[in-house]
Amino acid sequence: MITYPAYLPLYKSGELFTRIEKGKALLLGCRICPRRCKVNRLEDKHGVCKVGRHIKVSSYAPHFGEESPLVGMHGSGAIFITSCNLGCVFCQNFDISHLGEGHEVSPARLAQMMTELQQLGCHNVNFVTPTHVVPQILEALPIAIENGLNIPLVYNTGGYDLVETLQLLDGVFDLYMPDFKFSDDKTAATSCMAKDYPQVTMDAIKEMHRQTGDLVIDHRGIAVRGLIVRHLVMPNGLAGTRKVMQFLSREISPDTYVNIMDQYRPCGLASKHPEINRRIHVEEFENAIEIAHEEGLRRLDSE
Repeated sequence: MITYPAYLPLYKSGELFTRIEKGKALLLGCRICPRRCKVNRLEDKHGVCKVGRHIKVSSYAPHFGEESPLVGMHGSGAIFITSCNLGCVFCQNFDISHLGEGHEVSPARLAQMMTELQQLGCHNVNFVTPTHVVPQILEALPIAIENGLNIPLVYNTGGYDLVETLQLLDGVFDLYMPDFKFSDDKTAATSCMAKDYPQVTMDAIKEMHRQTGDLVIDHRGIAVRGLIVRHLVMPNGLAGTRKVMQFLSREISPDTYVNIMDQYRPCGLASKHPEINRRIHVEEFENAIEIAHEEGLRRLDSE
């Protein structure tokens, strides 16, 4: 029988503290994410993500723009992490991901944010773009638990995650919500300077699903455990929707909960890339939904 949230038994057994030490060790010559910058972040050195020893937070609040099983009646408790290991040229949070808007916070302060969101009635604590700060999140979690935290954690990621790092989170996060942005190496190289994005993301999603399975929703309609995958429809078919949906249906599960998103708009540096310098057409979004159905996916948040 699964206990919710999963991190409580991990804390009680002492295993959570072992994971914290393993995570901190990865910061020595940073290999937290696929960039493997190898800088010593414990000495506050910066690599691609531009974050050193301490986590930076842009904002935190109940958020009502997420998927319906996360939002429920009282919202998802979003903590927007500053910076990103991916850096998409069209990022809609450009000021946070590229420009570094935010402030450093201590483990105790991060823990306080988690418990404040719970006190406000949020159904979960939703870490937005956590990939580059996994050890810092782990470090804060015992403090939050000791102060009463007992709602699920959401790992809300761009999808560019190392399996080895995700394994540190087995039993910590009940809910994984990765993007699967592009299925084409060339598009990934142009959009986020990560040609290996498609393969890395497929490996990561497999590990996330291994840990938590298909999305489980309770009697209130609230997500308590499992995988949600986001896919942003891009102009001119550049997201490679067919291959993404084939992968999810055939290699993960036809019951994968998928949010096909229609809100693409040219932000950040998109104006320098003519192929993505426009909003999508209605027909492009409708085609993406049709593709998901054709590939056998039957749980679409978009509907």
